[in-house]
Amino acid sequence: MKTYGFVIYEGQTYKTVEIGTQTWMAENLNYNVIGSKCGDGSSLNEICNTYGRLYNWATAMALPSKCNNELSTSDADCAIKTPHQGICPSDWHIPSYDEWNVLMSAVGGVGTAGKYLKAVNGWIGNGNGEDKFGFSALPGGYGSNGYFGHDGYYGYWWSAIESSSNRAYSTRMDYNYGAVSYGSYDRSDWYSVRCLRN
Repeated sequence: MKTYGFVIYEGQTYKTVEIGTQTWMAENLNYNVIGSKCGDGSSLNEICNTYGRLYNWATAMALPSKCNNELSTSDADCAIKTPHQGICPSDWHIPSYDEWNVLMSAVGGVGTAGKYLKAVNGWIGNGNGEDKFGFSALPGGYGSNGYFGHDGYYGYWWSAIESSSNRAYSTRMDYNYGAVSYGSYDRSDWYSVRCLRN
């Protein structure tokens, strides 16, 4: 049974959904903060309204830009809290790596999570999912080294967990793959954000 709610943030209403013990935003964050981009690298267009905005890691964490290259333990300005609100609304936060894993376990494991979490529309080709749990994952694409694109093909979502001084963990879903994968990616890349209730 899908149980929906909503949260209003910065003038926009976001659908929320309970999955297992967690409550997630059922949409990608579309908060127009300085440093965010749309899927084609512009600052404001229809891609943002469909797929949400893209953020580099420091922007998503609401930290200074220098934190894309600094460990939280080596610079007080870059400290990560538990939970870490980042650019999420009050009482919500950027999920940790472990919290993403809790979601995957609740929907049957990473092997089929993409199939069950992806939205029924919005993915290229035969990439749409079943949206069995109401998470409605949409592929916002990504930005890297000045390139932006692949909206409709790939979805990447930041976690609040760093893996090195310039990399952090992200969750990934692909249009042609039913599983979910995790990876350590450059913090200066632009990815989507999903917020999790505290």
